[in-house]
This record gives sequence, C-alpha cells and structure tokens, in this order.
Amino acid sequence: MYSVPVIAFAAPIFLLLELIQLVICERLVGVKKIERGTDPRNHGPREPIAAAWTIFLTAYWLWMGMMLVPPFARAHAVVLIAVSIVGYAIRRNVGLKWILVILTFEGAIRIGMLIALIGRMWRRLH
Repeated sequence: MYSVPVIAFAAPIFLLLELIQLVICERLVGVKKIERGTDPRNHGPREPIAAAWTIFLTAYWLWMGMMLVPPFARAHAVVLIAVSIVGYAIRRNVGLKWILVILTFEGAIRIGMLIALIGRMWRRLH
C-alpha cells in the first residue's frame, strides 16, 4: 500500500469550494448583468462574501504551493497554478462579456484537475 501526502486530503474541500466559486461568479458576473450593461467590477460583492472569498483564495494558493513539494501531486499543482495565472492574465485583458466565459472555462479545468487528483489518491489508497 502506498502513502498519500496528508496535505492532498484537502482536495475535496477545494473541489467543493471551486464549485461554489463558479456559482458566485455566475451571480456576480451573470449573463443578466452583462445584458443590462452593469459592470459588477464597479460594485463588487458584499463584505462578508468578499472576505470569505479572499480567505478561500489565499488558502487555495497556499495549498497549491504546498502541493508542489510532494512528487505525488506536483503535476496537478503545476497545472492548477498555471491555469490560474493564465486565466487571470487573460481576464485582465478582455471585455466584460468574455470574463464569465473565461472564469467558467478556467474553473472547469481546475475542477477536472482536482477530480484527477482525488482519483489518483483513491487508486493509491486502494
């Protein structure tokens, strides 16, 4: 039986939070707001949501950084970090209508990588 780094067991939590983030992004930058011409970047989320989101993103980045250490999940962590950086760079340079598309695509890739990591953990444990 092979071992799995303890830090990798946080992957299901971040998978759940990625799904929640997709819902929040849809609510904040939703199609209806884009059709109305409202720019959600001018108003932002309420303070509790913004605080929770900031804590989640900080914890997520710290976790991805820690996942670079064990060779077990290094490839997954590299892809998660690369997708996040490239997605951010693209979002900063596109119009409002494309932000939701990019956020959704970026989230789907990260969710896929987290599912792959969880699957790899499962196979290694059984």
